Amino acid sequence: MDVMERIQQAVDSSPVVIFMKGTPQMPMCGYSSRTAQVLQACDVEFSHVNVLADAEIFENLPRFANWPTFPQVYVNGELIGGHDITLEMFQKGELKPMLQEAAKKQA
Repeated sequence: MDVMERIQQAVDSSPVVIFMKGTPQMPMCGYSSRTAQVLQACDVEFSHVNVLADAEIFENLPRFANWPTFPQVYVNGELIGGHDITLEMFQKGELKPMLQEAAKKQA
């Protein structure tokens, strides 16, 4: 399977996915850590992909959605953004309802 197909499969496998450096339990960058904390604060299950564990994903994810940085958060298969956008949406009270709605669709 080619790397873009693997990325697409990861995006499609869960309503909420974060591509991050490290894992939610052991983040390897401050932005990834804070973004995972924001997702955890929303009380919705999400999956993660450690881009540091897969050089092909690390190199190609920026091309996948034309977004150059990590982390990247996808909801229902669409990129919502990285750390700044996710944090802003959380602070405005927009993120949690979006994630809860996405989780309902999977149930």
